[in-house]
Amino acid sequence: MKYIKLSVLATFVIAITALFSSCNQPKVESEWIQLFNGEDLTGWTPKIVGYELGDNYGNTFRVEDGMIKVRYDQYDSLRNRFGHLFYKDEFSHYRLRVEYRFLGDQTPGAPAWAYRNSGLMIHGQTPESMELNQDFPTSIEVQLLGSDSLVQRTNMNLCTPGTNVVMNNELVLDHCINSSSNYFFDDMWVTAEVEVRGNDVIYHIVNGDTVIHYSNPQLDERDFTYAKLIELNNGEKMLSKGTISLQSEGHPLDFRKVEIQILEE
Repeated sequence: MKYIKLSVLATFVIAITALFSSCNQPKVESEWIQLFNGEDLTGWTPKIVGYELGDNYGNTFRVEDGMIKVRYDQYDSLRNRFGHLFYKDEFSHYRLRVEYRFLGDQTPGAPAWAYRNSGLMIHGQTPESMELNQDFPTSIEVQLLGSDSLVQRTNMNLCTPGTNVVMNNELVLDHCINSSSNYFFDDMWVTAEVEVRGNDVIYHIVNGDTVIHYSNPQLDERDFTYAKLIELNNGEKMLSKGTISLQSEGHPLDFRKVEIQILEE
């Protein structure tokens, strides 16, 4: 009987030790998943202002040389025909990473603020829920910004079309907030990464440096999309998941990589 008790006790100790050891191990995240296959726009759907979902006016979003290229050579003038290329799935906890570059001249008719300006739209509404002439999806916008001799500005700034966030424990109602990044000049390739933890916290990371973070992304009651989207979100104002889209805002750019890593909740 004595030996049986010791055996049971030893088994219990080993089990508890294994449990605590596993709790102390770092979590293994998933592998990076390529959202862009390098060949075509499989899994992606364009929505351009004034055109039906799926109408890729002017071949704005195209795949050439293994890259997603945003081009305006078939436009006479931009005329506020902003566009977004939506991925088919929604996501909640993840890291999104793209490699991009600006190049060439801005499209005639594009607004001055859109010079070397594009974006990654996250926690976005579905493209099916957008109005035909809606400029931007209600979302959190991670701005992709470039500098040159004409303009210098920080990169990976935050903008909030139809949304708000919390920073330093205060609700931020400003539309755009600058990051702390350096300037990124001319046609250089830049690695932009976003770490999204549902409704908890979001980090903007450029070339490995975290340049801004915030929490509690939520619908903005002042926006015209609020009533529709809060109903679609089952009455919930807070945003814990949503679509991802790439922006066309008037300046040519290339994406040579778009990938995602799913994180544990």
